[in-house]
Amino acid sequence: MNFSSDNVSPICPEILAAIAAASEAALPYGADDASRQLDAAFSDLFGTTVAVVPVATGTAANLVGLSALVSPFGGVACHEAAHINRTESTGVAFYGNGAKLMTMDGPSGKLEPATLDAFLARENTHGMHSVDPECVAITQATEFGTIYDVDEVQAIGKTARDHGMKFFMDGARFANAVAALECHPADITWKAGLDVLSFGATKNGAMAVDAIILFDPSLRGRVEKARKRGGHLFSKHRYLAVQLLAYVKDDLWLRNASHANIAAQALCRALETLGARAAFTPQGNELFMHMTDELADHLRKAGLVFRPWPSIGPDAWRFVASWNSPIEAIRALPQTI
Repeated sequence: MNFSSDNVSPICPEILAAIAAASEAALPYGADDASRQLDAAFSDLFGTTVAVVPVATGTAANLVGLSALVSPFGGVACHEAAHINRTESTGVAFYGNGAKLMTMDGPSGKLEPATLDAFLARENTHGMHSVDPECVAITQATEFGTIYDVDEVQAIGKTARDHGMKFFMDGARFANAVAALECHPADITWKAGLDVLSFGATKNGAMAVDAIILFDPSLRGRVEKARKRGGHLFSKHRYLAVQLLAYVKDDLWLRNASHANIAAQALCRALETLGARAAFTPQGNELFMHMTDELADHLRKAGLVFRPWPSIGPDAWRFVASWNSPIEAIRALPQTI
């Protein structure tokens, strides 16, 4: 069983079928019928009017989306462990034409409203001599597998608004967060003041697509120009669109995420039975476990694939469950290893 990443999972059948069905001639660059359905499909999903700009990668969704919210002279306030800071090179500065990441710490990979408030007040005082924060960015679920609950997201949104900041969410695992919280997606997005969401699909059953969701549709022109300039506009745009339409149809996105979350919970219990200890309370589909090298070797010899995670500790390892992880086999691990 491969738990090295949810990126190792295959395309789920519904999305694969949608891609195959789109294999006929169609107008390019988003003029096809499927692409024209995206705004309505996601507006229904979120319960408000949105504009949707698809791209093929989560990195592009984050960086192109953020570029609409920050000036070349501005900063993006985020957690030190945020994906945009740790794992996306200098992409924010590249797409933001010089925009700077401004990081702070917080428990379990989360920004705390009080810490954020003090940070924004402190950093927004130096005029032309420094970088002033213009946007707050959070990761949902976080890089540690923890999840901002509804109240936490809304408190951060209020803090951002109080300081005149824009609000962005990296939602590579947004589906896992919504499934865990059992909330309406509106509750942790536009109702909390969110301006832009990168809505992940690739990690949750799609082939290669994430969507930039604009809760201010007037941003579409700017985002589409940034997408084109950055080389992320597909000529055969329909292959992105049909993945997203299949993903949100009949709540496939939530069903896939719920399966992954349940698998992660089962895996946590199995590993704890074998002597491991969770670094954080598991909420989504990622686990960070402390365990001995002997147990890690034992698990690897039994066929499990997972990764060391030294940023959490020398004895820490990451396991990521997917939409197709075999739950019954996971539950049987303590008896089979």
